Amino acid sequence: DLDNAWEVLAEAIQTVMRVHELPHPYEQLKTLTRGQTIDQAAVHAFIEGLELPAHAKESLMALRPATYTGLAQEFAEAIRKHV
Repeated sequence: DLDNAWEVLAEAIQTVMRVHELPHPYEQLKTLTRGQTIDQAAVHAFIEGLELPAHAKESLMALRPATYTGLAQEFAEAIRKHV
């Protein structure tokens, strides 16, 4: 099921958009993801349409829903240091 949940990549896309100071990242992604099922083609078309450097687009295009963990690893490592 996760392989078909391309909307989980919205967090990563929004973060990259913010880093590169693109306008209204949340609103743009909301338009893409709300109330509809999106697939790989829709996500890749969205990324291609962004004014991002080529390396940023390549990194985003390489993401897959089944392997994207967001900041979970970093949070786990930080917690482990304090336990």
